[in-house]
Amino acid sequence: MLEKVENLMLDIVASLGCSRSVELFKKVPKGKRLRAKLILKIAGENDKALQLAAIVELIHAASLLHDDVIDDADTRRGQCSINAEYGDKTAIMLGDILYSKGFSELTFLPQEVAYNISHAVALLSIGELLDVELSQSFNDNLEAYFDMIYKKTASLIEASAKSAALLAGKNSDIYALYGKNLGLAFQIIDDVLDITQSSETLGKPSLNDFKEGKTTLPYLYMYNKLSSNDKEILLSLFQKTLNENERNWIKEKMNESNAINLSIEYAKRLGLEALDVIKNEEDVGLAKIIKEMIERNF
Repeated sequence: MLEKVENLMLDIVASLGCSRSVELFKKVPKGKRLRAKLILKIAGENDKALQLAAIVELIHAASLLHDDVIDDADTRRGQCSINAEYGDKTAIMLGDILYSKGFSELTFLPQEVAYNISHAVALLSIGELLDVELSQSFNDNLEAYFDMIYKKTASLIEASAKSAALLAGKNSDIYALYGKNLGLAFQIIDDVLDITQSSETLGKPSLNDFKEGKTTLPYLYMYNKLSSNDKEILLSLFQKTLNENERNWIKEKMNESNAINLSIEYAKRLGLEALDVIKNEEDVGLAKIIKEMIERNF
């Protein structure tokens, strides 16, 4: 099923008649294809659903290309990032090509579906902007964090689930809520894994979020439980390349504050809420997606 999506993505890029775009696109590291899986589970394997899945994954790939440039990322999923190998300009332009072609393909889908996806991409871009602005200083505002991850990550997953439901003639509102909660939980677990997993497992440096100025949920939970002195120490480490002692200090404080477990429990609650809203719907494997996204280690 996902192989058809991969082939369709390549066909869409190839239809532009630019061999260089195809060559570069083939080098973009493939992800979990969460959004495609979600669409095909909800809408079934049909031409419109496959088209939507391919479009959304092209758009998501475009956002990651731009994200890597913003973050000066050298790797993506354990592979050399496009910007590291070919330069920022090439990565940005390839992202623009994928965005633009994705949007043009959306015009062949129902208007409400096209609007949902394109609006979510606008929110995604706002979320990226918020992420950059929040990273300028240590953010201790939970509401600001959740607003940012909703826009940057969850909005496109929410729109994917809603649009798939529209294609299938299902209740789009409840599937949108499922998608939103899945997206929020997915990002929280990503934030946890940045702290708990090794660089080898992640395919990028561990504890990299804090160096980049990202005050994620575990850091927020930990910060609120630290003494005044420890808060000062944490702030002194913000956006710094950490030595081994400093990394161990952060992990020790994470354990003492139970911040990791609190974050995982929050993600699990979001997952349970997502499943609750679709409990009366046909079982198409959405519970398995929730479980896989929350219980993963990369």
